[in-house]
Amino acid sequence: MIKFLHTRIRVADLSKSIAFYETLGFLLTKRDDKSPAGNQLAFLELEGNEHFLELCHSPEYKVNFPEDLMHTALGVPDIIAYCDTLEKAGIEIWPSDWRESFPSGAKRKMAFVTDPDGYEVEILER
Repeated sequence: MIKFLHTRIRVADLSKSIAFYETLGFLLTKRDDKSPAGNQLAFLELEGNEHFLELCHSPEYKVNFPEDLMHTALGVPDIIAYCDTLEKAGIEIWPSDWRESFPSGAKRKMAFVTDPDGYEVEILER
């Protein structure tokens, strides 16, 4: 069986990106300040998941990608409690009326946050 192991994204400031994803609940499992290719790497994972997120910083690489090119998605058991925690940590949730946009009894509840480099993270209640 083939397994999907990780996703790498380029970031402008490794420490800032690590802090953002830790606020979302990721754990930093490894940091390499000088990979064989000369990049700074950070490996983050969510408890209970095999797939991990690799953050890559290269001083000479300018992070610039088209808006809405890609996004990641997180499934949480209680989206309102999770997003409340993120807001208290200073992370902006969008759309701005995310609480009101969940009709009573809605089966699909979603909100979004944007990481320091502009990558979107979709939050779904599961």
